[in-house]
Amino acid sequence: MSAVKHKPNPHVLHAIDIAEWFGLLIISVATLVAIGQETWSMILQRKVLLQDILLLFIYLEILTMAGLYFRSGKLPVRYPIYIAMVAIARYIIIGMKEMDGWTTAALALAILILGLSVIAIRYGHVRLPYPDDRSAE
Repeated sequence: MSAVKHKPNPHVLHAIDIAEWFGLLIISVATLVAIGQETWSMILQRKVLLQDILLLFIYLEILTMAGLYFRSGKLPVRYPIYIAMVAIARYIIIGMKEMDGWTTAALALAILILGLSVIAIRYGHVRLPYPDDRSAE
């Protein structure tokens, strides 16, 4: 049984492109505002903690991901994984005192699994590229 291929409506595709662009613009502006708020908070507190730096790193990764999409039209799967890894690390750092050993170990294992998934994605991208050279990476 063969599937019938329909040609996508160019107006619908254009509307989706505009919605994606507008959504990423909102995300970028919101991220810049959050960076400003976090920086102002550090200035008022007159100290910078590791959790503050990790939060700024998460914001930077979000901006990088949006920038890559604006430039290339592709959204690498790796970047949300990087963000998740840093977010888990930040969660561990913030709650370390209240966390039991098993919870900490489970979260560390989650970071390891995410790291291994990045390696698998990179390996697949290099060793098993898509035939039409359109990468979902």
